[in-house]
Parts: sequence; structure tokens; C-alpha cells
Amino acid sequence: MSEWLVLTLAMAAACAVVLTIVVINHRRIPEDDDPSETPDVIEYMTMMIGVIYAIVLGLAIAGVWEARGAAQETVRQEAQAMHEISARVEVYPQAVRERIRADVDAYVTYVVSDEWTYMAENGELSEEGTALLEKVRRSVTDYQPANDFEGQAYQPLVDQVAVADDARGARGQNAGETMPGVVWFGLIIGALVTVGLIFTLQIRRTGRELLLAGLFSVLIAFLLFLIWDFDAPFGRGISATAAPFTDLFPQLTP
Repeated sequence: MSEWLVLTLAMAAACAVVLTIVVINHRRIPEDDDPSETPDVIEYMTMMIGVIYAIVLGLAIAGVWEARGAAQETVRQEAQAMHEISARVEVYPQAVRERIRADVDAYVTYVVSDEWTYMAENGELSEEGTALLEKVRRSVTDYQPANDFEGQAYQPLVDQVAVADDARGARGQNAGETMPGVVWFGLIIGALVTVGLIFTLQIRRTGRELLLAGLFSVLIAFLLFLIWDFDAPFGRGISATAAPFTDLFPQLTP
């Protein structure tokens, strides 16, 4: 069963139960009942809806902010692993050392200059970047250490390649949008309901009330935009950057 169908049925069932109870309870009210003696439920409902929606907005903002932070951390891990590979091959012969470093530089240069834009536009990693990382892996693993000193450096180098590959995979998983569609449905419907409640409070056309209503609507729109902007860690304005690569490989930056 589709999650959207489950959501629709759950919302319809909840609404039907509440309305049924209200109708039954209304029929049981005696004719001499004075409604002015009971508190007005509209203000209570308005307050509760506002509080619930504020909690939902806060959780959504915290979620996308955490996803952005995790995405930036994977970039740092990937850049650090590539830097470790470039540094640890110092114990290898010059020809081998230069070949591995050249492959690392080619990969980092491509990631910073080309793949970052590709991720933002397509929401996924590029095949060229995957091929360049595989070339780094082959350069590291194909070399046979000539002595114990080189052998001690071999396994850590292989481990760093694995770390870079794992971080790259995590970067690919975060390349697209992270917020599920059902959450966006709830955020948008909640915004419409929350803003729509303004018209149930007998708002007048005084300057103060119009100003507050406008500011409230602008605040809701801003928070939704903030969530949307954070939702793609590599694809929008406030996104994860390639700074860890450029900081560790300054010689490759233009």
C-alpha cells in the first residue's frame, strides 16, 4: 500500500471521527444550554495548531541542518584521506611516488573544478570522478613493496583509499534532496492552515494588525525557504563546499 494512500486514509479517518463525535455531542446538548458559559475553542485550537507547526518547522530545520553538517564532514574525510595518501607515499621510490601523487592531484582537481558543479546540477556523482578514484586505487594496490619499510606503509595507504571511497559514496548519497515528499506535504499544508487561521480571528484593517499578519506570513515563507535551501547539501546557496580539498591541496587551486 502506498504511503500517500495510508496518509490520506489516516487523515480522513481522524477527521471523520472528530466530526462524528462533535455532531453526536451537539445533539445531546439541551435546548437551554448557554454557549457563552463555556470557553471559546477557536483561540485554543489556533494556539495549539501554531505550537504544533512550530515544533514541526523546528524539527525540519534541525534535520536539514544536520544533513548539511554530515555532508560537509564527509567532504572533510575524503579530502583528508587523499591528503594522507599523497603524504604517506613519501617512502616509495620516486617514480612510484610521483605517479600516485599525480593520480591524487588529478582526482582532487576534477572534484573541485568539475564534479562539484555536476553534483549540483544532477544530484549524483559523475562516472569520471569514479574512474579517477579507481585509478588512484590501482596505483596504490598494484605496487609491491620492495622492503619491510615500504611494506609497513602499504596497508595504511590501502586503508586511506578505502576511507576516501567510503566518504565519496556518502557524498553521493547526499548529493540530491534529502527531505521526503511526505514531509514537504505536511510543511506546506501546515503553513496554509497556520496562515489561514489568521482570518478566523476577526482581523481588522488597522495598520498594526495588517503589519503583524504580513510579518507572520513572511516568517513562515522564510522558514520554508530555509528548509528548501538546506535540503540539497551540495546543490543550493547555503551548501557544503569543497574548502577541505582546496585547503589541503592549495597548489591545485586556480
